[in-house]
Formats: sequence, C-alpha cells, structure tokens
Amino acid sequence: MDADEVSAEDIELEYVRTAGVRERGPLSRLWPVRFESVRPERQFPAFRGQDNWCGWYWSATCGGHVGYESWLERDRLMLLDFDPLVTGVSSQPFRLSWAGVGGKRVRHTPDFFVRRADGTGLVVDVRPDDRIEPDDATKFAVTAVACRAVGWDFQRVGTPEAVLMANVRWLVGYRHPRVHRPEVAARLVEVFTDGGGLLAGARRVGDQIAVLPVLFHLLWRRVLTVDLEAGLLSADTWVRLTVVREGGGDAVASAAVASG
Repeated sequence: MDADEVSAEDIELEYVRTAGVRERGPLSRLWPVRFESVRPERQFPAFRGQDNWCGWYWSATCGGHVGYESWLERDRLMLLDFDPLVTGVSSQPFRLSWAGVGGKRVRHTPDFFVRRADGTGLVVDVRPDDRIEPDDATKFAVTAVACRAVGWDFQRVGTPEAVLMANVRWLVGYRHPRVHRPEVAARLVEVFTDGGGLLAGARRVGDQIAVLPVLFHLLWRRVLTVDLEAGLLSADTWVRLTVVREGGGDAVASAAVASG
C-alpha cells in the first residue's frame, strides 16, 4: 500500500481493553477509544542476553506505571511526563495492520499513545535516525497518514538533546507529590518572583537540604522555570517564576498554584 493512498478504513486496529479483552476492528470505527487507558498490546519481556532494556516508569502524569522497551523509550517517557500539555500516556497501545505488497499483512505497534489537555491524540514512535530501515520508514509513513485520517498527530522521535535530557533525568527524581511542602513552596515562589540563582534562593528560604527537593519539584511542575538546554543545573542556574495563562492574560504563577 502506498502511504498516500491510505484511509482509516484500510487500517485494522487491535488493542487490549483494561479488562484484558482483546478487540479488533477498522481504525475508522475504533479511533474514539481512550487509548491512553488501555493495556499494552504486548508484554515487556526480560531474559538473559537481551540487547534492550525493558521496564516500567512511574508517571506523575498518569499516577501509575507505563512500560518501555529501551532506555531511549524511557527517556522519551520522562519528557512526556514533564510536558504540562500531556494528560495521559500508554505504551504499546495498539497494533495496526494493512495490506502490503502482494496482499501480505504488514503490522506495526507504535510505542506510545498520548492524550493532550485539549483532548487531541498523539501517536509516537521512538527510533534513532540511524536505525531506520526502508521497511521501518514505510511503516512510519503509513502510520502517519492513518493518524491524520482520524485527527491524531504522529511523531517519530529519536535521541533527545543531551543537556536537556540530563536535566530532566535529575528533576524526575523529584516528580512525586510526596516531595511537595506547601509552606516551603509558597516561600520559594516569593523568593524567585524576580529571578535569582538556584542555591542562593534556596538558602534564603531555609536549610538547603530541606528546601532543594521542593525547589526541584516546583521546577518539575513548571511552577518555577530554568533554561534546561543552556547547561547542566548548578548552584548558579538562574531560576524564575513561570509565566502562566490566567483569566485570558499573562500572569506569573501565584502562591496558590505552588501550594496546590
């Protein structure tokens, strides 16, 4: 099948409901399913000698574990978890299939399905640029066209920028709500209203051992912000209050936002 000729009726979709029941049908009929909440279409095996690392990542966005099949998929999960516009993620959400050359069925299981805050869907495949074979390129192209046919976006992503990823890996360690201390968070919002150095600002609030975890949690939640691509987080990193949209206009994040 030529990717330019794909329609939603040409694509068969198979997925596993939360109750464990497998469903199958045309994409044109099944696309409204809340795929961010389904079970993985396939398992994440672990065995001696395997050349990829499977596991489960606890997502603050989902409030539960999401599977991955490589370190690169895990990194991409972290970035999705860090994205404030993402409200849900599932891994190996469904298997797509279509008629290929000579009528042989071609099958492809995307890596993630993402639900955004505006209700739109995003299908993600994770593959480094230098590991895309011709058959892979065809699968990605057909998947992209099929997604567009039902109003979803599609992205094929590779290795993230190194400095950004290193900083997000650090902040991931402070993503859990148990790190949050409302009284410390409110004080940090006050201190960084006009911006300031990371460590100096933390010391103004109190004991840095107690304050820094809360500061990193606020960075994770985007209440506070830094330039995560300019360099690795350090004592001198400039921290400022995030500008958020409130009441139709731009305003800085409030103490109420930090305490929630």
